[in-house]
Amino acid sequence: MVLSRRPGQPRGEVLSEADLEELAQRKPPSKTSTRDCLRKARCSASTAKSLLFRFLPVLRWLPRYPVKDWLLGDIASGFSVGIMHLPQGLAYALLAGLPPVTGLYSSFYPVFLYFFFGTSRHNSVGPFAVISVMIGSVTDSLVPSEDFMEFVNGTNVTEVNEARRDAARVELVATITVLSGIFQVALGLLQFGFVVTYLSDPLVRGYTTAASVHVLISQLKNVFGVSLGEHSGPLSLFVTFIEICKKLPETNVGTLVTAIIAMVAIFIVKELNHKFSAKLPMPIPIELITIIISTGISYGVNLNSKYGISVVGNIPSGLKPPVVPNVSYFGQVVGNAFAIAVVGYAICISLGKIFALKHGYKVDSNQELIALGLSNFLGGFFQCFAISCSMSRSLVQESTGGNSQVAGVISSLVILVTILKIGELFHDLPKAILSAIIIINLKGMFKQFTDLRTLWKSNRVDLMVWVVTFIATLLLNLDIGLGASVAFALLTVIFRTQLPHYSILGRVTDTDVYKDVAEYEKAQEVPGIKIFRSSSTIYFANVEMYSDALKKKVGKSALSTETEAECNGPGVAVIELSGEEGGTPAEPTLRSLGLPQPDFHAVILDFSPVNFVDTVSIKILKNVRDQGFTCFSLCAASVLAQLERGNFFSSTITKHCFFPSVNDAVLHIDAGRRPAPVSTHTKM
Repeated sequence: MVLSRRPGQPRGEVLSEADLEELAQRKPPSKTSTRDCLRKARCSASTAKSLLFRFLPVLRWLPRYPVKDWLLGDIASGFSVGIMHLPQGLAYALLAGLPPVTGLYSSFYPVFLYFFFGTSRHNSVGPFAVISVMIGSVTDSLVPSEDFMEFVNGTNVTEVNEARRDAARVELVATITVLSGIFQVALGLLQFGFVVTYLSDPLVRGYTTAASVHVLISQLKNVFGVSLGEHSGPLSLFVTFIEICKKLPETNVGTLVTAIIAMVAIFIVKELNHKFSAKLPMPIPIELITIIISTGISYGVNLNSKYGISVVGNIPSGLKPPVVPNVSYFGQVVGNAFAIAVVGYAICISLGKIFALKHGYKVDSNQELIALGLSNFLGGFFQCFAISCSMSRSLVQESTGGNSQVAGVISSLVILVTILKIGELFHDLPKAILSAIIIINLKGMFKQFTDLRTLWKSNRVDLMVWVVTFIATLLLNLDIGLGASVAFALLTVIFRTQLPHYSILGRVTDTDVYKDVAEYEKAQEVPGIKIFRSSSTIYFANVEMYSDALKKKVGKSALSTETEAECNGPGVAVIELSGEEGGTPAEPTLRSLGLPQPDFHAVILDFSPVNFVDTVSIKILKNVRDQGFTCFSLCAASVLAQLERGNFFSSTITKHCFFPSVNDAVLHIDAGRRPAPVSTHTKM
């Protein structure tokens, strides 16, 4: 079927791109005046209302909130998630190297703020293991415990002044959180929500898997009850692991037993929760139960003084006034803050889109950036650390009846009550319990190792991205590893465009479909016509290879001698042998020179994969044009415009040489519709 033929048009007569522009009356490029721009930017009541509803989605959905249908489920869900927030907030604060109360703050302020700005109804924002370990690597590097060693009571014995160290770390982390929020809000306002597309799914999964290894190694010191030095930078993971192995003889047996019992209990109950999820009204809050029981035992038996088991310590009650971040840290942490901003958003939007697709609503990627950014920015003033979304909490929120952001508000109120009245009761909570909670919650991320088998079968390049990301993150640490992983992923895209598949197309029997003759048995070359196609766009990095492949596929001898060129179709170049006309001697030809003659008289260049051309590719294409390739098929309008701006067209090559499909070009050649031959001497 020839889609470009006019009604009643004879078969074989087709429209070129120039004909189509005339027939369809292509519009000239629109010119926007300064007055038009000012008119669009002019503020009005409707514009202000639209902006307000866009940046505060709660104003749009809350008035339509179905109280009877959703409220009960949101309350039950919020309470369940709030119970999870409590132990996870304490544990992830420990992972970040911060006092436990900051974990409670980070489970309250950002969650409450997300209610007003977020568009995902099922995302449970708050502390997240990967973000916490990224923050922990910065605190260990910039505020190490060694800087706070003090002599004890005038003796030669030194110990860390934990109060001063924690205060310094909170100040640093609050600054990182504010700066991360600034990056996220700025990217959201600039409509840069697409930036997450540079973090492919294999990259994100490889990165989070490597981050989970960092988390696991960082918690082994609390499991074995040994004290370690603080290491940061490349290879710090391996230095820490080697130090742990060397100190295994110093293991505190009481701490190890406590951690093992907690991990076994939490693991078993979580498996039961998963197995009987359909029958349970809500998951058994084993983490909270473990914290309460272990705190009671620790207080009653005095585990800290009798067995040397490290405990959480003082958790102050009440909320603290906001504090302005220390901007002097900005220069030192700008790279870390940007990495945290991008990774946190990537995880958040990935989860948001999963739930949105499942429940049939839309998540605004740019607004999610703004929501997460404002939650971090404002939370940083209240001693919070950067947050993201947790898969485990989000699944609980969904499975227990959560339908909207109201569930998040309920969970934040649970944490608020804890901060005001209950937090100080966890003074004797063993740190080994928090480490056990962290390690068991890594199970989901460690399951991502199964990606290796799947990617091996489906896509080896994605497998390479996953493996390189994993190894780079282990070796170079979380910040440098992320940058190296993104760079490698982008290089794989470049390499794939530099190594496209070049093919000669043929017509499938009894159809107007054209396929690679090397791959399809029923695809036969059109007699006298070569149809050349590249699977990639043409630009400076691969245009020379395109030219070389064209010579190889079509036949160099046919392109290196004097020929006659004729226009045949978009992406098609036609080369015909010269002959004698009216008794006048013709220019030297392949036959007259005694050289082998090609079995074709026309070449079609299929430009369907080409979505842009640059100045270098236009220059090379001009050389191809001058050597007899004068017709092109299936060329996008934007590419035609770029060719026109690059002065590609000439008196012999016009838009009449471009056609909307390969079949149109073939029909045009078969019908003999071509301008008068122009003899050109070609050398390649």
